[in-house]
Amino acid sequence: MENAKKRILSGIQPSGDLTLGSYLGAIRNWAALSDEYDCYYMLADLHTLTVRQVPAELRRHTLMQVAAYIACGLDPEKNVLFIQSHVPAHAQLGWVLDCYTMFGELSRMTQFKDKSAKNADNINAGLFTYPALMAADILLYQADLVPVGHDQKQHVEICRDIANRFNGLYGDTFKIPEPYIPPVGARVMSLTSPENKMSKSDKDPGGCVYMLEKPEDILRKFKKAVTDSDACVRFDPENKPGVSNLMQIYAAASGRSFAAIEAEFSGCGYGDFKKAVGEAVVELLRPIREETERLLADKAYLESVYRSGAERASRAAARTLAKVYKKVGLLAP
Repeated sequence: MENAKKRILSGIQPSGDLTLGSYLGAIRNWAALSDEYDCYYMLADLHTLTVRQVPAELRRHTLMQVAAYIACGLDPEKNVLFIQSHVPAHAQLGWVLDCYTMFGELSRMTQFKDKSAKNADNINAGLFTYPALMAADILLYQADLVPVGHDQKQHVEICRDIANRFNGLYGDTFKIPEPYIPPVGARVMSLTSPENKMSKSDKDPGGCVYMLEKPEDILRKFKKAVTDSDACVRFDPENKPGVSNLMQIYAAASGRSFAAIEAEFSGCGYGDFKKAVGEAVVELLRPIREETERLLADKAYLESVYRSGAERASRAAARTLAKVYKKVGLLAP
């Protein structure tokens, strides 16, 4: 009998240490979905190759991310956890979809423009065509929903366009996915440049909090976080981006509403507020860091998780790939 649950697919590149933004914006929400949905979560290691990686570091980060996924509550029995490159169908369908993706569509992708500006000496073909690979990631599993931040919504839109184009030519082949954007904590901004998203590629290390960072380092970063001269804790993203970002982080870490936070720090200076936010984040991340470190000591277990995940993902992906190959006229292997 077919699984009656709707299917979710999402992933994060193991190109560096996971950030607080990765956790609050994505992974924490993933863990809450496994009872209601059929969940596939990948480590998008093929996508990292659009930027030059240090091979040993990429392997280390990939293993660490497997451990962190589990430490964040992604039960490998309830969720399919897998490494993208371990399922060859991603690259195979990615090439087919390259041939059904228009140059103009790819030219309009915001992230291509942004990454080209940041990596002017390495504007490679993969950087240009990776939305087609991302579409393959999603469409292989006939995903109903794709949890994404606001900045990734464009990738789901082009995926839908590619799927509709293919279905229009060959009949019903791909399920058309919908973006799933969590309502709170979906976009955590840099502590030093609150107009920019918190990112592991941030050139200012003080702006980014990492999930596995030492408590003293986290507290120091929050102590130096950018606020304003108003000395008033109030949620106003347009006029008070730094304070509003800290409020959003505090709300996500503590469960308090913005109104409760404003009342709690009424008449207080920013020093007390920043200290409280830092402490809340430290306590939120402490059990995750400790469990990740414990899991990293058990390499055999982690290997069993990603091997099993690849087998389960491959079975689902193979069905879609066989259907696509047949429809475009490729002989069955």
